[in-house]
Amino acid sequence: MPLKINPIVTILDDELIEDFVRSSGPGGQNVNKVSSAVQLRFNIKDSLSILEDVRTKLLTALKNQLTKDGEIIVVAKESRNQKDNRLLVREKLVLILQKALFVQKKRKKTRPTKASQERRLASKQKHSIHKKMRGKVQGDD
Repeated sequence: MPLKINPIVTILDDELIEDFVRSSGPGGQNVNKVSSAVQLRFNIKDSLSILEDVRTKLLTALKNQLTKDGEIIVVAKESRNQKDNRLLVREKLVLILQKALFVQKKRKKTRPTKASQERRLASKQKHSIHKKMRGKVQGDD
């Protein structure tokens, strides 16, 4: 079943390489016997299902997470069950790629309204009066 990242990008299953390794941490004998952790490798540089402009964007956004060959390695070892870890690692990869492809909307400059400017100035004036009242009291002597 191909991984759908967004409406444009879909990764085919034959481009994903799954390795099963022994998980670390607590779990007793189960940890020493069963390879329940999953390592998922996806080569962004050599992928045929990604367009060139998307590839360059991914390579620049994920440059610190990639190997020298352009592979991203995602590991899931949360569950003691290999099947659950396989699903988790795919979800993690989808989230990482979606985050890398996300485009922030450009901010439109707006001018403050006349009323908001007047409220700001009135508030500053009120604060100024309040601070003046903190001064020393002038006596009769």
